[in-house]
Amino acid sequence: MRLPFSRRRVVATDPFVPVTPTVAPPRSAPVRENPEKTRRRAERRIKFTAICFVFGFSVIGAKMGAISASEAHEPATGGLAGAGIVSERADITDREGRVLATNVSATALYAQPHKMVDPAAAAEGLASVFPGMDAETWARRFTSGSKFYWLKGNISPEQQQAVFDLGEPGLLFGRREMRVYPNGPLAAHVLGGARYGEQDVRAAEIRGVAGVEAVFDEYLGDPAREGAPLRLSLDLSVQTAVERVLASGMDLMGAKGAAAILMDARTGEIVSMASLPDFDPNDRPQILVEGDRGDDPLFNRAVQGVYELGSTFKIFAVAQSLELGLTNAATMIDTSGPLRVNRFPIRDFHDYGPRLSVTDVIVESSNRGTARMALDIGAARQQAFLESLGFFAPTPVELTEAPGAKPIVPTRWPDITTATVSYGHGLSASPLHLATAYASLLGGGTRVTPTILARETPPEPGPRIVAPRVSAEARHMLRQVVTRGTASLAEVEGYRVGGKTGTADKPSPTGGYYNDKVITTFAGVFPAQDPAYVLVVTLDEPEIEAAGEARRTAGWTAVPVAAEIVRRIAPLLGLRPDFDAGSEAFGAYLASATGQ
Repeated sequence: MRLPFSRRRVVATDPFVPVTPTVAPPRSAPVRENPEKTRRRAERRIKFTAICFVFGFSVIGAKMGAISASEAHEPATGGLAGAGIVSERADITDREGRVLATNVSATALYAQPHKMVDPAAAAEGLASVFPGMDAETWARRFTSGSKFYWLKGNISPEQQQAVFDLGEPGLLFGRREMRVYPNGPLAAHVLGGARYGEQDVRAAEIRGVAGVEAVFDEYLGDPAREGAPLRLSLDLSVQTAVERVLASGMDLMGAKGAAAILMDARTGEIVSMASLPDFDPNDRPQILVEGDRGDDPLFNRAVQGVYELGSTFKIFAVAQSLELGLTNAATMIDTSGPLRVNRFPIRDFHDYGPRLSVTDVIVESSNRGTARMALDIGAARQQAFLESLGFFAPTPVELTEAPGAKPIVPTRWPDITTATVSYGHGLSASPLHLATAYASLLGGGTRVTPTILARETPPEPGPRIVAPRVSAEARHMLRQVVTRGTASLAEVEGYRVGGKTGTADKPSPTGGYYNDKVITTFAGVFPAQDPAYVLVVTLDEPEIEAAGEARRTAGWTAVPVAAEIVRRIAPLLGLRPDFDAGSEAFGAYLASATGQ
C-alpha cells in the first residue's frame, strides 16, 4: 500500500544520488534571570537555615538547663528486670521521720552447673564458706544435669569475696534490694516483716508477710509514689523506753509474756505497741505449730491476745449507770452478801461492809457493787453500751493480725452474764480493745478509732458514748483508785495518773480456770485531769515475792510496771511535770467540768 507523500521515507537506492540531510531548527538563546531576584532567594534560604539552627540550639539549651536544675537521683534498676519485677519498696518511718524499715543493696548467690569446671571442688568450697551447706549433697546436685540453682538469697561482702576466691566460673552473683529493719526487734509486731516474692538473677520482689508490711504491701511497692515513706504513729524513743521497761518488768515478775499499748486519748494514734516475747524481723522465725499459741514470739499479745480483763471493766458499768441517771458518784450501793444470781454466788475479794458509794465501788473494786448496778442497767442496754465501745468486733487498726482477733462474747446473756461481764469475766477482748474503750470513755466521751498511722489533721469526733460530765466523773474515780485504792503503786510524782486494776484467773485448755495462774492488767490515763494518753499494761502469769508472800494481783505486778513506763516516757512526750498540783485543783477542775 502506498503511503501518502508526507509520510514517505526517502531511501537512497543509488549510491551516487545524494540525500539532503535534515537540518534541525536553531535553539532559542537562554533567558538570563534577574540578578537581584537570585540574590533575594539566596538570602531567604540563608535566613531559614539560621532560624532552624537557633531554634534547635534553644531547645537543647532549655533541656540542659532543666536537667541541671533538677535534683540528682540514681536511675531506677527495678525496671531492668526482664520479667517486670518491681524491686523498689518505700521506707517505713516513725512519726518523726526516723527510719523503721528500709531497703539496702544486697547480693544473691546462684549456680549454673553446666559452666562449672570442678563441681565437687565448688561444693566443698561452698561448704567451707557456708557451714550449713552439705558438700556431698550439693556435689550430687551440681552433677545432676540441672542448669540452675539458687544458693543464697543474701550474702555478706565477706562471703561474696570468699566465693569469688574459689575461682569457679559456675558460681555467679546477682544484685538486688534487701529489706532491713535497722532497730532489730524494736516494734517487730507492728512492722511484721517481709520476704522475697518473684525473683530472677537481676531483681527480686519484696513482699510483706505480716504487720503493716503486709497491710500496706501494694502501697509500699507502688512506683507512682516515687518512694515516699509510710509514716507511722509510733514514736521510736517512746517505743524503746516502753519495751525496755516492759521486758524488765516481765523478768522481775517471772511472767511468761507481756504487752503494752500507749494511745493518744484524743486521736486514737498508737504511740507505742509492745508484745513480749518478740522477734527480729530481719530474721523472722517460723510459726510454731505445736504448744501454746501465746508462746509463739510471732504472736502479738497486744492485738491477738484475747483475755478476760477483770476489774478494768468495772468503770464501764459505773459510767453507764451515771449516763442513764440511775446513780451519781455519791449514791450508796448495797455490797452486802450473799449475792446470788441465777443460783451463782458473787463474791468480793475483801469484805467491804454493807454499803459503798459508787466512787468507792470503783476505788475498792467491789464485784457485788458493780454487779448490782449492772443488773439495774439490764442485759440489753449493757450489750448496746459495750458494743458502742467496740467490744463486739475486731479492732480496725491497720495490722494484718487485727481482723482475726474478735472478742469472745457470750452466746447467751442471762442475768449471771450481765453480772460477771460487769467486772470483766465472761467476755474476752484484747488489750487494744481495752485501750480504745478507755480512750473513748475518758477522753471526752466520744468514740475513738485506733490507728497505727500518723494523722496529718485531727480526726472528726466519733459518735458520743457518754456526756462530758460522765467522762470527767469517771476520770475522777480512776484518779482516786491511784491515790487511795488498789493502784496506789501507780502514783508518779509530777504526773497525776488515773486507772483501774484487773486480775483475771487464766483459763485452762482442758476447761475451767487455773488456781495459781492469772492475767493481770492495768488500764489508765495521764494526766488524769485532762487525759492526753491511755496506757494499758498486761502480764501473763506474773508472780512476785512481796511483804513476805507471793503476790499475783495487778496492784503488785502490772501497776508498778505501768508507773515506771509513765515515769520514763512522760518527759519524752513533752509533758511537763506539775509538782505543785494538789487535790483541790483537781476538784475545782472536776466541778467546772461537771457544772456543779
